[in-house]
Order: sequence, then structure tokens, then C-alpha cells
Amino acid sequence: MSALLGPALVLVFTLSQAFRDVFFGAVFQRVSFFAVIVLTFTLSTLIFVVVTLIRSPGDFRKLRGQGGTVLAVNLFTAGAWSNFFFALQYLDPSIVNTVHSAMGPLVVLGLGFFGVSLAQRTATNWVERIGYAGIALSVVALWIVVVGGHAGLATKTLSASVTGLALLMVSGASITVSLLYCKRLQDRGIGADTVTTVRYVALILLCAGLWWWGGRPAGIDTFAQLSTLSLAALILIILPLYAFQVGIGRVSPLTANVIRALGPVFVFALEQFDGRIRYSAAVLGCILVYSASVILSNLARGWREEAPRAVSVSR
Repeated sequence: MSALLGPALVLVFTLSQAFRDVFFGAVFQRVSFFAVIVLTFTLSTLIFVVVTLIRSPGDFRKLRGQGGTVLAVNLFTAGAWSNFFFALQYLDPSIVNTVHSAMGPLVVLGLGFFGVSLAQRTATNWVERIGYAGIALSVVALWIVVVGGHAGLATKTLSASVTGLALLMVSGASITVSLLYCKRLQDRGIGADTVTTVRYVALILLCAGLWWWGGRPAGIDTFAQLSTLSLAALILIILPLYAFQVGIGRVSPLTANVIRALGPVFVFALEQFDGRIRYSAAVLGCILVYSASVILSNLARGWREEAPRAVSVSR
């Protein structure tokens, strides 16, 4: 049973993304996404401050001397989530999920190629390169689908959709770099709970400032609405993110990435129940290319890394 816990937690996270993107995609039609961000990540920060104080209070002392890394985590996290939620207002949730997710492997590959110290440079074989090419192709194809008016969500304005796509690429790249900096903190003995307590400060301040300065109405008029959004944030964002952090520590990167590759498929299936979004074969085709490409590249890497071990054991 314990062997299944890791994959189960990653699967829970992947499924929750589908509900998160579809639910909040609809919510953002009437509620300020700045208000949702402030609510969600303030709640997350408060929860994990308490968790850290209970489980590992000494971790806060380990943050001394890590100011530069903590600042980088905050800035890249703020860029990721603010751009992601902006795009969710104007694009199909499945497109948002796919483009955002696709930037991860492409950014890591690019950082490794240019020798950036954050990402480890690793060799790739021709099968992996086909997989990466498929991921890039799926992103290009989704741009064509959106600009050509073949997406499932009616385009409010072409400029808003194009801006959303561009910001999604920034979002995907930013969250990838943010996670690499988070890993650096964890490699230095700082627990995931503690990293979560300091990760969203800049995001909260940025969105609270923009919300206040812009005079935007929150769209939250009653305590019942506030309670519903708080519960949704807890169930669909905060707890799944923590489950994912725990889950990836219990499974191989291959297993985690293969499960996560199915995320956009789950989002596409769920959004068919959203009355705002019509079925789009073009979007589904792009998503299937993306998912198949991620699985192909990860399986190829897994086989390549496993082969020398098998030879070593046989000897």
C-alpha cells in the first residue's frame, strides 16, 4: 500500500488541476483574480507558518543567509501565478494547462543547454529529442488554433487571447525556475513546509497592491461567497500543491512526469461540462500530441538511465 501512496498523491494533484482550472476559469468571469490570489496564498502562508512552527521551527533559522534565493523564489512565483490566472480569464482551461505545463521541460532543456547552474545539463538521445520537438510543436499548434478562432472558448478579443498565450509562456517558464530555486533551498536542508511559508509573500503583496491601486471590485459580496472561495482554494490549490510535494518524494521522476502528462487530458474532459466552452477537436489533437510527447521523452530517458544499471547488476 505504501508503494502506491506516491503515485496516488501525484494523481490526486493532477486531477485537482483539472477541477482547479475549470472552476476558477468560471469564477474569474465574475470575481477579480487579484482577490482570489490574495485570499488563496495568504491562507496558504498562514497554514504553513503554523505547520512549520509545529513540525520544524528550527528551519526558520536555516533561512539566514538565503535572502537572494528566497527573493528569487518569490519573484518567479509571483510572475508565474499572476500570469497564469490572467490567462485563465480568456482561454480554455485545457489550453492554459497545456501551454503552462509544456514550458517546464522546454525551459529545463534550454537552461541545461546553455549551462545555467540551476539546471543540470544532461545528454538526450534521438527519441527524447523527438519528444521535446512534439512538446514544442503542440505549443505552436495551440497558438495557431487560438489565433484561428478554433478554440473551445469564444474569443473576447484577439489581443486578449494572444496576450494570454504570451503570458502563459512566461508563467510556465517562471514556475519552472521558481521550483528550481525551491529545490536549491530544500537541498540546503530547509523543509518544503518552510519554503511554502516564504514562497508567496511577493505574490500576495503584488496582487494586493494592484487590486487596491486599481480600485477593482473583488466580486465577493457575502460571507458565503468568501467561505466558498476559501474552501475551494484550500481543496483545489493549497492541499494538492502540498500533496504533490509529498508525492514526488515517493516516486521516480519518470512516474511523476508520466502521470502529470495526463493533466491536460483531464482538464479537457472536465471542461466539456462547462457551458461556456464548446468541444474543439483541434484543441484535443494538440493536447494529445503534448501528452504523448511528454510520455515518450520520459520513457526514453528512463530506459536510457536504466540500461547502465541493468548492465552493472548483470556483471
